[in-house]
Amino acid sequence: MKTNKEVTIYDIARKLKYSPSTISRALNNHSSISGKTIGIIKKTAREMGYRPNSIAASLRNNKSKTIGIMISRINRPFVSSLISGIEEKAREAGYNVIISQSNDKYDNEVFNAQTLYNSRISGLVVSLSMETRKLDHFSQFIKQGIPIVFVDRIPDKLKGYKVIIDNYAAGYKAAEHLIQQGCKRIAHFAGAQHRNVYRERKHGMLDALNDYNIAVNDDLIIDCQALSFEEGAEGMRRLMNLPQPPDGLFAANDTSAVSAILYAKKHGIDIPRDLAIIGFNDDPIASIVDPPLSTITHPAIEMGNICTERILQHITDADKKDSDAPEIITLPTELLMRASSLRHTNP
Repeated sequence: MKTNKEVTIYDIARKLKYSPSTISRALNNHSSISGKTIGIIKKTAREMGYRPNSIAASLRNNKSKTIGIMISRINRPFVSSLISGIEEKAREAGYNVIISQSNDKYDNEVFNAQTLYNSRISGLVVSLSMETRKLDHFSQFIKQGIPIVFVDRIPDKLKGYKVIIDNYAAGYKAAEHLIQQGCKRIAHFAGAQHRNVYRERKHGMLDALNDYNIAVNDDLIIDCQALSFEEGAEGMRRLMNLPQPPDGLFAANDTSAVSAILYAKKHGIDIPRDLAIIGFNDDPIASIVDPPLSTITHPAIEMGNICTERILQHITDADKKDSDAPEIITLPTELLMRASSLRHTNP
């Protein structure tokens, strides 16, 4: 099967009778070439179907105008919004993005890191997988001065740029809201506790209970490593079979919280009279489920914007070439009160 030959700068040079070096400078908007000539050359290049060889350029410069993204699951609303925020700022600056997902598997994350490193990315945005505990796969980026921004799920010990929300304050306000609605036995769907986000949400919740002199019952703390729909249903089954079931539930994400609502409706449990529920993230499903789910906002797009801005700042700022430089940016959250948690008691 015959294939069409790739158009090169030499083909453009022959057509316009310019030197290849002139063509190259014009395509890169070099100041030595007049605006009129640049316009002619770029117009001809488009008409001929010329495509710049970004791979070859990255090999020559040992970098590309590309930002790598390593996330857990692209189908999560928070993650897709985060990616949108990263890509938005990258595009404005003339950068591309490469997205890889780990599906919350450590081995996948290691493989993705090596692939992105080999692609000569200019910077990396990372939200760690649920399984990740070792961080050796990031050392190659640090040694080469490639900036890394950890977002949301961040490492505790590895220094660098980090963009997070105040998960402790969010967990506190979620529990406080349930307490103000009259709840006395508050359960929690807790994510993997080696991940900062879920550990801090739980910590905030427990401190709220202590501050309001409400006993902490370990039977009401359900370990949900993935906070999946299935874990939410199983967690509800365990809670509702207790001699004294809870009257409030704080789930560390909306997926497990929505699962809890559906389980309750199926088994005749009135929400919020029998069980007040609040989730986390403000996923689209939170406002669709019946009753609508109270939740905590997670400013994903803003977090993505900041991640890209930090990478671009690092690249252009000669005084910040140490990708191990510590910087933590913490964004606030908001409590969205909906029918799933609102009882007759006013907050």
